[in-house]
Amino acid sequence: MKKQLRKTVIRAGLEALYFSGAHFLLRPIFAGVGAVFMLHHVRPRRNDEFQPNHHLEVEPEFLRAMLEHLRSLDIDIVTMDEMHRRMTERDFARRFACFTFDDGYRDNRDHALPVMREFDAPFIVYAASDFAEGTGRLWWIALEQLIAKAAAIEAPIGGTMTPIDTSTPEAKHTAFEQLHDWLRSLPGEQDVQREVSALCARHDVDETTIARKFCMSWSELKEFANDPLVTIGAHTITHCNLARQSEEVAAFEMTASRERIEAALARPVLHFAYPYGDKIAAGQREFALANAAGFKTAVTTRPGMIFPESADHLTALQRVSLNGNYQDARIIPVLTSGAATAVWNGFRRIDAA
Repeated sequence: MKKQLRKTVIRAGLEALYFSGAHFLLRPIFAGVGAVFMLHHVRPRRNDEFQPNHHLEVEPEFLRAMLEHLRSLDIDIVTMDEMHRRMTERDFARRFACFTFDDGYRDNRDHALPVMREFDAPFIVYAASDFAEGTGRLWWIALEQLIAKAAAIEAPIGGTMTPIDTSTPEAKHTAFEQLHDWLRSLPGEQDVQREVSALCARHDVDETTIARKFCMSWSELKEFANDPLVTIGAHTITHCNLARQSEEVAAFEMTASRERIEAALARPVLHFAYPYGDKIAAGQREFALANAAGFKTAVTTRPGMIFPESADHLTALQRVSLNGNYQDARIIPVLTSGAATAVWNGFRRIDAA
């Protein structure tokens, strides 16, 4: 399994950096002036044997361990507004960390917020407006649910109906990897939704209830945003791959999502996160569109720390993923040292091309 091999290699690399002590040597060079940490779900570990989206969730204890570590290093935990001020004013006297949560999941309120309150630590949640409406399609969760339910699946991969075994947990993981890669390779978001909807219909999975089950509604977001630690940012309307949209549609997804959130919450929305956020979902055109839309910052999923030169790329900010597959306290100092992202990036500091 390609992704299982990749996970094993990453874990081995993180552990090698830890046991060799290389992260101590690399910290002065690659820790930068700060870090933007990326999370999605925060919740207790589920017992399900098949959890292909587990990388998107961390347990509250791991989040707490990261916050304790940052406090022990005397690193400031700041809002995105404060990070923006420090970057634009070139105020690098103290290192900082920002915590960002994508999509607007209800567990951010139920499990992340109590931990963040323990440390008086601010954070931002990037909400996709259709998810808050309850009409959005979280297709990766729908895919997990239908594979969990089915013993076999057929999908039109490459234009040919392809039988896929999903009879065992191992087969289900292989099927999820195959179908996920196929769906992300389709030309447009409407193609992804069409194929996932067809699979859901064939396997009796109601994808229309998923957003309401997992994501905060407008009323919940409004109450959540009243907490002084919480900032709400924009994450498009539909959670689409912006790079595969026309420039007009991509710009609309950005600006209309902000307008909808501002109208619902009665507060300005100044920060943005690109859905998926990797190089095939956000590039220089999208970075320019976010800047033209007036966002102060925009974050990618490209790995990296924040350096002084990041001030020239505030709509192409790199992040450090807190990944559910690597919830080991030993790797926390590796992540904050910048060593892991430096190795991943071939020791480049900025990846904004």
